[in-house]
Amino acid sequence: MVYDLIVLGGGPAGYVAAERAGHAGFKVALAEERELGGVCLNEGCIPTKTMLYSAKLHDGVKHGEKYGVTAEKLVMDHKKVVARKAKVVKSLVGGVKTSMRANNVAVFTGHAEITGKITEGYTVKAGGDTLTGVRLLIATGSSPSMPPIPGLKEGYEKGFVLTNREILDLTEVPGRLAVVGGGVIGLEMASYFNSAGAQVQVVEMLDHIAGENDQDLVAILKADFEKKGISFALSAKVTAIEENGVRYEKDGQSHFLQADKVLMSIGRRPNIRGIGLESIGVYTQRGAVVTDATMLTNVPNVYAAGDVNGISMLAHTAHREGEVAVNNMLGKKDLMRYEAIPAVLYTNPELATVGETEATATAKGLPFKAVQLSMRYAGRYQAENEGGRGIAKLLVRTDTQQVIGMQALSNYASEFIIAATSNIELGANLETIKKIVFPHPTVSEIIREAVFQYE
Repeated sequence: MVYDLIVLGGGPAGYVAAERAGHAGFKVALAEERELGGVCLNEGCIPTKTMLYSAKLHDGVKHGEKYGVTAEKLVMDHKKVVARKAKVVKSLVGGVKTSMRANNVAVFTGHAEITGKITEGYTVKAGGDTLTGVRLLIATGSSPSMPPIPGLKEGYEKGFVLTNREILDLTEVPGRLAVVGGGVIGLEMASYFNSAGAQVQVVEMLDHIAGENDQDLVAILKADFEKKGISFALSAKVTAIEENGVRYEKDGQSHFLQADKVLMSIGRRPNIRGIGLESIGVYTQRGAVVTDATMLTNVPNVYAAGDVNGISMLAHTAHREGEVAVNNMLGKKDLMRYEAIPAVLYTNPELATVGETEATATAKGLPFKAVQLSMRYAGRYQAENEGGRGIAKLLVRTDTQQVIGMQALSNYASEFIIAATSNIELGANLETIKKIVFPHPTVSEIIREAVFQYE
C-alpha cells in the first residue's frame, strides 16, 4: 500500500496531524516508538499537571485557616498521586488510540527511520515494517539535554540522576531533591516535591529563574517559592555530579549540595539523529529541522512539526504546526504564526505569558506602553487569594493602540491568557476590547481593567 502520508512520531504534532489528515480522507500511517501522545501526554504536560493539582489541593488545605477552613492530620499520599497520574495518562492515551481508529490511521509501533526516495514517494522503516508514502511529516519530538558533566552519565545509569521521565514515576518522595535548571520543568517539579515534603534546592546557571518571563513577575514568584522553603543557587555552574549530590561553582567558589535525587532539567534537544534525514537530504541547522511557514522542509512533500523544528517547544504549538502542515498538503494555503503563542508555568500561582514582554518589545524597538496592575483589581482574585501578590501587565503599541503582549501571575492565569492571545492574534485595538463584556466576577477581568487604565 502507498500511503498519502506517513507521520514519524505520535506526539502532539504527529497524532493531531494524522487525525486531521485521516479525517480529510488521506490514507495515513503513523509510526511511534513508545506510546501515542508523546512526551506531552506521557512524560510532560498531562502527568505533571495531574500531580501539581494534588499539590495545589494539599497547599490549599494546609493554609486553609485564612479562609475559615482547618483540617487535622493533613497527609499528601505521593503513591496515590502517582497512581492517579498513571490512570489519567492511560485514559488520555486510550483516547488518542480511539481517535486514530476513528480516522482510519494505521498505527505502527517501533522506531521510524526514513530509508530513501522512490518513484511513489518515500520509504520508511517502522519497527519490522517497511512503509511507502507520498508525503512525510517528521514529528519525532525532543529529548532531555544531557551535557557532558562529569558523573552525570554514571548518576543517570544508577538512578540517582533523573529526567522528566523518571521523576514522574518515583514511588517515594526524596528527602533532599536537587533540581538542576530553573526553567519550566525544574520549577514545576520543585513546586510539587516541595509540597510533597522534600527539601528542594534549584541550581540555575543564569542570574534568574523562569527563562525569558517578565522579571517583575518572576521576582514575586521566586519570593513565594522561598517562603515555602525552596532555595535557589543562581549564577551557579554545575561542575560535577557526585555520589550523594551536586557540585557547582558560584562567584569563583566551589559548593556542594547534598541530595538523595537529582533532577536534570536544563532544556531539550530535537530528535533528529537516527531517523534517516540524511537519506533524502533534509536540511537541519543548529540541531533542528528547518521549515518554512507552511511547515515544509527543503525536500518536496516532506514536512516537519513540533519540537523537532526547535522553534517553539510547546505542545499547543505542535498541535497548530501539525494542522498547518496538513492543510497545505490538502491544498489549503495556511501559514504558521508565532506572534501569539501563550506559555504557562503551572506552579501555584501560575505564571502565564503571551506575545511581547517589556524586554523583547524594547529590544525590537517597538513603541509601547506597559500597564501594570495588581491582580487585586479583580474581585474574584481577592475573594480567593488572601494576601495574594499577583500582578498582570498588558503591553500596548502606542501607535496602533493594539495589544502586543500580556503577562500574569495569578490563579487561573493559564485559562484567561487566551483572551489576550485572541486579541493579539486578531489585532484588536483598545476600543474594540472595551466593548467586550467579561463575566463577573472573574480574574480575567484584569484585562478589562488594564485596558481602561491605559492613558
